[in-house]
Amino acid sequence: MLVVAGSASRNLSERVAAELGCELVRPELKRFPDGELYVRVPQELKGEAVAVVQSTCQPQNDNFMELFFLLHVAKDLGAERVSAVVPYLGYARQDKRFEPGEVVSAQTVRVLLEGAGADEFVTVDVHSDKAMESFKIPARNLTAMPLVGKYLRRFELRDPVVLAPDQGALHHAECVAGELQADFDYLVKHRETPTKVKMEPKRLNVRGRDAVLVDDIISTGGTIVEASKILRKQGAGKIYVACTHAVLVGDALEKIRRAGAEEVFATDTIEREISRITVAPLIADALR
Repeated sequence: MLVVAGSASRNLSERVAAELGCELVRPELKRFPDGELYVRVPQELKGEAVAVVQSTCQPQNDNFMELFFLLHVAKDLGAERVSAVVPYLGYARQDKRFEPGEVVSAQTVRVLLEGAGADEFVTVDVHSDKAMESFKIPARNLTAMPLVGKYLRRFELRDPVVLAPDQGALHHAECVAGELQADFDYLVKHRETPTKVKMEPKRLNVRGRDAVLVDDIISTGGTIVEASKILRKQGAGKIYVACTHAVLVGDALEKIRRAGAEEVFATDTIEREISRITVAPLIADALR
């Protein structure tokens, strides 16, 4: 097998190749004067199993085009099998039509991935399972939450409780809590007045307990900031914030830290300063 490193996942690609004990291929990428992307794979691929590793974080459209080019050139150069490894899948939140006439972007992405030559698709903690339903090729959604739970063991947590920001993310909290042998819950919002919303755990008391907020994606950080402030008011101890995908728009990270988070960390599906957990073993196992 060969691992082809997309520019958005250079470090992760190297780690995946190391896990597999295989060669890492670094494509030649450049821009023409008019902004068009040039891609060249300086490697013989004929008859090889090739894994293209490329997250599609910001700039999403550029990273997607690079991914499509890499998949297509691998197939065109005679690769026997081409795996599209997209640790963070952009457009996955646009998985249904909310208003008449809207494009279902997740479906369009699926069509383009298959059309570019992918024989299989691998991602990590996709935001919506609906984004996986229409693939015509084998498609797997891996979860990094056990890795998050194992990472948390290094902290001396006091009677920890793992919290999801809403019921939809409760399965993430349950998975992390399983690694810690801890309680888990989710936060619910109660509208007290037209302008005042109260947020609290559904069933657990957090007073005097360290709290871990977990989600698949942290984008603007607004929900995590609100949750952190509420937990502080309810007497929680230290607050830890973890996610798979650190999108972190604007000053999201700084806002979360100002809200009182003791630690903020994520995986390397998106390569950020807080990417302390690698999903390389997870991906390597899926590709074997």
